[in-house]
Amino acid sequence: MIKTLGKRAFSIFIGASVLGLAACSSAPDKEDIERVPNKSAQALYEDAKQTLDSGLYARAIELLSALDSRYPFGPYSRQVQMDLIYANYQAGNTEQALATIDRFIRLNPNHKDLDYMYYMRGLVNIKADKNAFQEYFGVDRADRDANRTRVAFQDLSTLVTRFPNSHYTPEAKKRLVWLLNKMARYELKVAEYYYEREAYLASANRGKYVVDHYSQSSYLPQALEMMEKSYEKLGLTDLAEHAKEVKQLNERK
Repeated sequence: MIKTLGKRAFSIFIGASVLGLAACSSAPDKEDIERVPNKSAQALYEDAKQTLDSGLYARAIELLSALDSRYPFGPYSRQVQMDLIYANYQAGNTEQALATIDRFIRLNPNHKDLDYMYYMRGLVNIKADKNAFQEYFGVDRADRDANRTRVAFQDLSTLVTRFPNSHYTPEAKKRLVWLLNKMARYELKVAEYYYEREAYLASANRGKYVVDHYSQSSYLPQALEMMEKSYEKLGLTDLAEHAKEVKQLNERK
């Protein structure tokens, strides 16, 4: 059984054009599945596994989808679904991967690999939030809506809470720190937007949101500074002074 990302080779290929990126992969249609040769479940799975291990994700998805369609209750059914999740994740088919994960969790609420499902759900939502082309060329994406990031944070938090001894929990904890900082950074970007437009109450509230919800992030000092200068603009000197004092206390820690 292959289920850890560490056992697969990761590679990122940046094409010469945007079209190259757009043509990664998509879910196989009925004709693609029908073209898969008729074989036993074992033979078909061996073909799919070899293809997947070779990094041919689009073809692996076709084979695994055919296997899932022809033998939905066979001995390989759960492993096929897990491999489909991984293949779709690698191919960038995030919606298909999420649909398969949700179906697996719904139908197998007590499965021994449920921790892997939540781990992969977190990774898929992280990937869904990314724009590989723009991030590759250094475009700042912090001002984008953070909904997918919040969902990924919830997925990995569920893993850490429900499966503290899971093989995936240490990595999930590292990613949670990164996601926390990303969400805090997003709120500060919005706060800066409001501040620049002289909407000082809105910018102060965004800074306060970071303090209230993301106090463990590395953006706490910036959030307190945003509160301080926004309150000063509003003439709320007591609140501005309090934010300044809290910031100084944190700096001394």
